[in-house]
Amino acid sequence: MKKIVFLAILLILTSCISVKRYNEKLEIPIAAAKLKKDVDFTRTKLEKLHPNLYWYITKENLDYKFDSLKNGINKPLKPNEFYQKLAPIIADIREGHLRLYSADKRLTKKEIKDLKKQKGLLGRYNFVVNDDRIFVKDNADKIPNMNVGTEILRVKDIPVKDLLEKYKPFVNSDGYNTTFQKYSMARRWPLFFTEEFGILDSVKVETKYQNEKNTFYLHREKITKEERKEKEEQNKKLTKSETGKTKDYNIVTKSFNRDLQFPTKDSTIAYMKIKTFSGTYSRKFYRQSFSSLKKSPAKYLILDIRDNLGGSLAEINNLYSYLVSENFKFINDIEVTSRSSMFQANYFIEFPALLKPIAVLGYPFYFVGSALSVKKENNQFYLRNNGIFGLKKAKKDNFAGKIYVLINGSSFSASSIIASKLKDDQRAFLVGEETGGANDGTVAGRYSTKKLPNSKLKLPIGLMLIQPNIDFTHTKKGVVPNEEIILTLNQVLQKKDIQLDWILNDIKKHQFLEK
Repeated sequence: MKKIVFLAILLILTSCISVKRYNEKLEIPIAAAKLKKDVDFTRTKLEKLHPNLYWYITKENLDYKFDSLKNGINKPLKPNEFYQKLAPIIADIREGHLRLYSADKRLTKKEIKDLKKQKGLLGRYNFVVNDDRIFVKDNADKIPNMNVGTEILRVKDIPVKDLLEKYKPFVNSDGYNTTFQKYSMARRWPLFFTEEFGILDSVKVETKYQNEKNTFYLHREKITKEERKEKEEQNKKLTKSETGKTKDYNIVTKSFNRDLQFPTKDSTIAYMKIKTFSGTYSRKFYRQSFSSLKKSPAKYLILDIRDNLGGSLAEINNLYSYLVSENFKFINDIEVTSRSSMFQANYFIEFPALLKPIAVLGYPFYFVGSALSVKKENNQFYLRNNGIFGLKKAKKDNFAGKIYVLINGSSFSASSIIASKLKDDQRAFLVGEETGGANDGTVAGRYSTKKLPNSKLKLPIGLMLIQPNIDFTHTKKGVVPNEEIILTLNQVLQKKDIQLDWILNDIKKHQFLEK
């Protein structure tokens, strides 16, 4: 017993020392020559692994940016000082999935344990970013001084406009789309702030609400035992229930990821909201939902994928099979850069520590599978289809009525792919705002995370060019809705859903004409 206690104490001390040494390195400037090698390393890995690197930027332009950065590094820089110079170039490639990660400070096990017992600071709210201004969109915990509609003027005595200007170079979307940035910034600015200033116990905030200014401190509150117990019991009840599983209950947002409703008394309209294509229990949800739709009098289906950042390709492929009546091919063959590029895909880092031994045993099978999965056609390399995304049959319970799809600038990745396919096949009428993901596809799927040798910054590189089977628009922008409706700031804050209202009114017109 004494030996076990001694080993436990030794592990804790070793861990603390390791964390301390790592964090100390973040404050040590790296020689300019070494940083220039990191620039070359980044360029080489992108050229080798990214299947469509020059989709939105020319090779000459990207080379110029890398060369200018190298020539401009004439003194040692700390890792995150270097990050602030290299990250904007990665963003200029205009691939929404591609971004450089800063070097965060590590926490000891005790610090992590203590944080789990506390509520967050800025992360407890949902925000709206509008014209270099930040407003509180939701305050679920009803924290004083932060009513919905409150404008954040200053944080830590820094004007919000200055913070947003500083963080803008790190935020990009697919191509020349401009609708995604405000949504991305609304989610990520608290993360950028934390990366810059660390995890704070409190922060000074200056706000304005109904023309009255207020200055106060937000504090990181402790979670009481009663609150923790109540939350754990609620999450356990919902996540283990059949409804919670099938609808994919999210313990962070405290809501179901998927839902099907019939908003009118006569049930002629169905409304399906998908917050993310997580893949979790999705097949069962769609099987049950479309079986219900088949038995219902519903003639109209509203598919809401606003603020859906994407996820599983298999899920959207399966969902599409319920929306059409004929055989279809959902995506084109997936392009990669070479026969060996999939060998570079993240494998071991995707396994938790306890499963590493199993991962080692399974690696030979993964290696052989990767080698056999690539084919060469017309001097290009593609992944073999294996039937997953080949010619597919429509489901017998497919919906035959009229389909509307709600999209916005935060519809990204897989959401853009299914929206693009539905529009190109003229199977749905799209309403809302241009998507944040590109109309003609994206580079994502499997990733190869490269650690820069000297600065130790991490760069996950997408290995797969995924494109819907459509006639490409070549606009280098998002999926454009058939009916564009842009919400004003007041409509967002007041939760006025004029996009959904437009669809409901359009359906009424159709129903009137049918009589």
